[in-house]
Amino acid sequence: MMSRDAGRDEGLRDPERDAALDVEKTPKDPSSSDNDGDAAAESGMPSDDSAPTPPDEAEPEAQRTQLETNFIVAALCSALFLAALDMTIITTAIPTITEEFRSPLGYTWVGSAYLLANAVSVPSWGKISDIWGRKPILLAAVANFWIGSLLCAVSVNMGMLIAARAIQGVGGGGIVVLVNICISDLFSLRRRGIYYGLMGMVWAFASAIGPILGGVFTSQVTWRWCFYVNLPISGVSFAVLVFVLKLHNPKTPARQGLAAVDWTGSALIIGGTLMFLFGLEFGGITYPWNSPTTLCLIVFGALVIVLFYLFEKKFAEFPIIPVRLFTPWQNILAFSVCFSHGMVFISGSYWLPLYFQAVLGASSLLSGVYLLPFVVSLSIVSALTGVYIRKSGKYLPAIIFGMFVLTLGFGLLIDLGARVNFAKIVVYELIAGVGVGPIFQAPLVALQSRVERRDVASATSTFGFVRQLSTSISVVIGGVIFQNSMEKQYPSLLAALGPEIANQLSGGNAAGNVGLVASLPGDQGDLAKAAYWHALRNVYIFSTAVAGVGLLLSPLIGSNVLSKEHKEYKTGLDSLRKEDDQLAGEKVAN
Repeated sequence: MMSRDAGRDEGLRDPERDAALDVEKTPKDPSSSDNDGDAAAESGMPSDDSAPTPPDEAEPEAQRTQLETNFIVAALCSALFLAALDMTIITTAIPTITEEFRSPLGYTWVGSAYLLANAVSVPSWGKISDIWGRKPILLAAVANFWIGSLLCAVSVNMGMLIAARAIQGVGGGGIVVLVNICISDLFSLRRRGIYYGLMGMVWAFASAIGPILGGVFTSQVTWRWCFYVNLPISGVSFAVLVFVLKLHNPKTPARQGLAAVDWTGSALIIGGTLMFLFGLEFGGITYPWNSPTTLCLIVFGALVIVLFYLFEKKFAEFPIIPVRLFTPWQNILAFSVCFSHGMVFISGSYWLPLYFQAVLGASSLLSGVYLLPFVVSLSIVSALTGVYIRKSGKYLPAIIFGMFVLTLGFGLLIDLGARVNFAKIVVYELIAGVGVGPIFQAPLVALQSRVERRDVASATSTFGFVRQLSTSISVVIGGVIFQNSMEKQYPSLLAALGPEIANQLSGGNAAGNVGLVASLPGDQGDLAKAAYWHALRNVYIFSTAVAGVGLLLSPLIGSNVLSKEHKEYKTGLDSLRKEDDQLAGEKVAN
């Protein structure tokens, strides 16, 4: 196997320098730029001014009516809503499902199957859409999600349900990343911020309302409606996208496309990520953290991911994650801020409900309601951030502001305490949500402004993969901190509550026995609530530290030009090979 031209891993020019040169030039005709990722139009990279623009490269934004745009955005939002909804809707239904199928071991895997399949599939979807085009691959993802939902709804045993959840997760991962990629194809860098903000709002709302809907369906109808509800909505979304979404279709022949897919890279990234996440999933629950099974999965998973990086750098013709994405150090910082944001955001969504249930005595449904201030504030601010980016053409102030308020908000959560104070809870949640909102899209816009036009899809899918990976790691680390903190309090719990109750509230048993706290009388209940709060406080100290690291890194991302001009990127193998040859030619010329 021959090594690829080393020049393909380099060749990114300094966007800030080129953008500054563009400002001094006389404005040129918009037809001189190629597409969404075009250097001159959007990221400050030079283009060939002498090349005329073919008629089929007219600005896509000018070709669409506002009504068509509204239909497209509504269809994208509905598909994304379902993909996000299915991450959380099952949480309140799992106890009923495990009881019906008499399979306690399925408690964890009904939720994890979707999340794991979602995470490992994200990197591949972007490159596949480069080969066959955005529209057919997005439709394939929606269809995959629809089939998975149907199989979930009619499952007859736990094994079938878990397998169907994995199928559904693959489709959900494709929907999440392809919605963002389609927005980058449909709108200029300056305009797409507002649509990314809208998608962030939809994502947050779906994640918050999921447990509430799941509880309603389970108690009033049947848990199967958690999946039946997806069928008509995703079906309508599919139909609208078929007729309204107009993006370049390269009509790549199946055989040529399959030959171009980076199968080795896909196997390495999927296998490595699965091993790593399985190790995190098993650790402290199925096997001890120091067991050979857990250690081997984590260590060898990480090694396979390193092997994936080396293969992509040296051998892959059309790499899933081109290593040139990491060449400008500002891109690495954008990924780092995304990682920090993902770790902190999920700690709010994941651990606050436990606080509401253990300390406030709320039910699982009511804990979802108590989370609404956090979700509402982050949703509104996410949308407003998109408006700000569109009007100002600046993303850096939004990133710095978001990370600052994020650090402040989660720092304030450390002060919640073991006694009920609803005013404090609401205010602190609102502040934390204001910090979370801007970071959903601003770092992605920063990243897209610095990559080549052919790498926008890969950059977007890699950004989504980093976020998925960060949330998985955060849940595990938070769980370790929580369990260790509860374990250290075992002596005091033993002295006050006795061995039977103390064992149920210590270590790995604590999170699953929050209902026991409400049944304890007087001082015993107060002691148990204080123990839970102490453990959760340590989790939020860690989250605040992670947010602080992101805050320190955020100013270093730097600013870049966000143009209002836009040209659709032409997908397909011909475009990929043409730009490969162009990069190689520039390398030789330089």
